[in-house]
Amino acid sequence: MTNRELFLLNVAQTSNFPLMLEIQRAEGIYMYDNSGKKYTDLISGISVSNVGHRHPRVLEAIKDQLDKYMHLMVYGEYVQAPQTLLAQKICSLLPSTLSSVYFVNSGSEAVEGAMKLAKRYTKRHKIISCFDSYHGSTQGALSIGGNEKLKQNFRPLIPDTERIRFGNTEDLFRIDRETAAFFIETVQGESGVRISNEQYFEALRARCTEVGALLIFDEIQCGFGRTGKFWAFEHYNVVPDILLCAKSMGGGLPLGAFISSNDIMSVLKENPILGHITTFGGNPVCCAASLATIEVLTEGGLLNEVDAKANLFLELLQHQLIVNKRNKGLLMAIEFESFIILKLVIDKAIEKGVITDWFLFCDNAMRIAPPLTITFEEIYQSCAIILDALSEVNLQLK
Repeated sequence: MTNRELFLLNVAQTSNFPLMLEIQRAEGIYMYDNSGKKYTDLISGISVSNVGHRHPRVLEAIKDQLDKYMHLMVYGEYVQAPQTLLAQKICSLLPSTLSSVYFVNSGSEAVEGAMKLAKRYTKRHKIISCFDSYHGSTQGALSIGGNEKLKQNFRPLIPDTERIRFGNTEDLFRIDRETAAFFIETVQGESGVRISNEQYFEALRARCTEVGALLIFDEIQCGFGRTGKFWAFEHYNVVPDILLCAKSMGGGLPLGAFISSNDIMSVLKENPILGHITTFGGNPVCCAASLATIEVLTEGGLLNEVDAKANLFLELLQHQLIVNKRNKGLLMAIEFESFIILKLVIDKAIEKGVITDWFLFCDNAMRIAPPLTITFEEIYQSCAIILDALSEVNLQLK
């Protein structure tokens, strides 16, 4: 049997229409299938490969750590240099109140850990989040997600959760003295790149402080340079009580974290002891890859180019089928009238060697979130192919 046949037979499927691209290798912003065809990855594996596929410094760090050790013991028992150095580096990029890092394997796990931490610290039960937010697909994360279609067939979910409107200050009164935490994506990703302003986040911070609720920023998709600053909350002059990251954090390897103050995080040490545990969270190879990723992002001026690269995409992608464009840095949504039109464009672009996608809760908008390492010339080339696909679809629709 071929690999494609085995994929359909033995690998659990998540839809009836997988892309079925059989990738043999990847380098930089490119992936190559088993025939040698080259594809430009304009979605970074869904905001994972921020420094590109197999960045040389990341590979070097992985190989160096492989020669030392891999898994040793469950998280939090042994002093492991990759974890320690990475935690120190992350904290150096954050305000002093965010000084304690708990490593996990994924974004959903970071959300789950933060939910437990908030309930344990505040001794409260209610969690509030936003409509059309996405925080993961595990039971707890799904419970605070903001899209009913995604979660309705998995009920009953965790009780005492509520949703309010993203960016709407009138709804902030719903955060009250029974609220353990308010979870919010600093930039809403799966709803199609929705952003708010500094005034909203300042009002949100003030409300959470007033009632004693913890403010939790989910930067699983928008962190690690995606918006042009290392952390997206740096755009808004507000500091959360807990910060979540994952996706691009591991440079292509699975890694996530929830980050808070030493005071808040300390409640997981007792009553009960081992209040949150993980076997593979903070895997030393993943941590070594993450440290190298951070060095690539912070030492070469890469973040300084994000806005210019995003503006070039926006300038070049002009076509009558495009009805709207939104972005925060290189997290971009190119909107069409319908999913039908968008899907035709996506499929045509893939045929021509450019990979884009849509958003879970905004299926008429094209996701563009390339590796931050993409060059200006590669942006010109990618947009030319997308425009070519748009022209062919436009003719097809007439």
